[in-house]
Amino acid sequence: MFGYIRYDKPHLYFKDFTLYQALYCGLCKGIGSCSGNLARFSLTYDVTFFSLLLHNIKGIDVTIEKQRCFEHPFLKRPMAKVDSLTRELGGLNTILTYFKLTDDVEDGERGKAVRSFFSGGYKRVKREYPEIERIVREEMKRQGEIEKRGEQSLDIAADATATMVARLSDHFLGEKATEMTYALFYALGKWIYLVDALDDYDKDKKKGNYNPFLLSYPEEDKKQFLEKHGKELGFVFSAVFRTIAESKKQIKFHFNTDLVDNILFRGLIRETDRVMKNEKINKKESKELTRTIV
Repeated sequence: MFGYIRYDKPHLYFKDFTLYQALYCGLCKGIGSCSGNLARFSLTYDVTFFSLLLHNIKGIDVTIEKQRCFEHPFLKRPMAKVDSLTRELGGLNTILTYFKLTDDVEDGERGKAVRSFFSGGYKRVKREYPEIERIVREEMKRQGEIEKRGEQSLDIAADATATMVARLSDHFLGEKATEMTYALFYALGKWIYLVDALDDYDKDKKKGNYNPFLLSYPEEDKKQFLEKHGKELGFVFSAVFRTIAESKKQIKFHFNTDLVDNILFRGLIRETDRVMKNEKINKKESKELTRTIV
């Protein structure tokens, strides 16, 4: 479900790539501090972006220091210092991963062994951050109920995931939460659900799993589906992007939004285009964050 929110490197300033990598590495340390080192392997791009967005809206400055980490012990890397928000987001990352693996197991996919590695970290963060765990558990349960009844509406199918992300934003933002921040995060959650479902069209068809696109457009394969209904899909995603743009305009940000804008207005569109063209993720780009900036 997660891992789709990415930056658009061709239009990314070097300073913003440095900031993104620092947030990525800082979140990794945050996961380790609350969930243990094994849980650090579940780090996602999506929660990294949430860290960027939430720090900016809350006005919490990001302190970047050069540090070593357990994966790269010989060279120091620019890392965001772990603050309380980063640590809490690390807990969220672990909880989301645990529920994602549980969902995979229930869908008949492999994952029991991997999930067992995260169970200890999940139990730790469940005790420390019960409200986060409750929100995720409630909305994931509702998501399962929506899928079990075979909901065909794309809006209703995506509502539980979208609501989960929006409720989490209210939790993290506290007094900084507004109707517009809720709308922005709701739209992000909706986009994540829809782009993931579209990406999994062929896999879900083969395995007989629920997918709202399959129920609405039962074509022979994803290629045929995209050829016939690409324009309709374009309207669906354009509506989500309009909500994101309109909401963002009415939110007060405390720092510059160059990196936020790159991801919201270029990265999401680029990733949507990739999925609609049925292209695979560029593995070279995916490995960039594991290399040290010189």
